[in-house]
Amino acid sequence: MDQRIILFRGMNTGGVRAPVAEQRAMAAEMGLGNPRTLLASGNLVVESDRDPARLEGEVEAAMEARFGLKVAVMVRTLADWRSLIDANPFGSEAAAEPSKVLAMVMKAGVKADALEACRALAEGGERVEAVGDVLYLWFPEGQGRSKMAEKATPRLLGMGTGRNWNTVLKLGAMVGLSPD
Repeated sequence: MDQRIILFRGMNTGGVRAPVAEQRAMAAEMGLGNPRTLLASGNLVVESDRDPARLEGEVEAAMEARFGLKVAVMVRTLADWRSLIDANPFGSEAAAEPSKVLAMVMKAGVKADALEACRALAEGGERVEAVGDVLYLWFPEGQGRSKMAEKATPRLLGMGTGRNWNTVLKLGAMVGLSPD
């Protein structure tokens, strides 16, 4: 049985709440093995051989049925997560200040012109790069002060969800990946 990393967009923000114990129970009821969560911010790891795209739809439907929540779900395999870690163009920044590097996992790829639009909004040394279906963002002053982060909405980028580098590595550790 393979492992799947399930990321919920906007979980536990703006009134979107689903207790992690209930998320694990939901996953078990769906027949997903060994469900476990990281933090209370929409990170679920399970054992499953289901196709990631199919599982995304199933989890979205289950979240709506169980909690009344319409949330976007992104599912990644171990190989996907290993690639996400290895492809980080901001490795030295992530090693020094992991909370200031964000990996934004996109549901259906990055919208055309999104990278250029983000770069036009960047200030104070902020940088953004796209590798496959992941946007990597570096916020030297922190994400909370960034106009680029404020304007980086699904309308501009496409649907996705971001995790800071600390969380990326913790999720990797949950599935047995080492950071290097």
